Amino acid sequence: MKTCLVVDDSRVIRMVARKILEELDFSVCEAADGQKAVDSCQENMPDAVLLDWNMPIMSGIDFLRALRKMDGGDAPVVVFCTTENDINHIREAIATGANEYIMKPFDSEIIQSKFSQVGLL
Repeated sequence: MKTCLVVDDSRVIRMVARKILEELDFSVCEAADGQKAVDSCQENMPDAVLLDWNMPIMSGIDFLRALRKMDGGDAPVVVFCTTENDINHIREAIATGANEYIMKPFDSEIIQSKFSQVGLL
């Protein structure tokens, strides 16, 4: 079973994402900020990360920079899931190592489509 780390400061978003991902046969872990996500990845590197941009303590983009420098951090497929929709944010995410970009709000169909595009399904 593939693993996905859901990183978002919103408990509701994490809960919705967990439900969708579990229906797609993922084992799901959660983190409420980028630092908790770093800690989680140091313990157990996931196959995928569904990542919010704006969070306290450590932002999504800062987490992504830290992840890609970690031992094995080049392996997870990272899909940003955020309200940041301007082209500069999208370019920065891709340049930093994100594989895909989803706009909030999202639904099961959107997650399934993006995860299929990046080879997770």
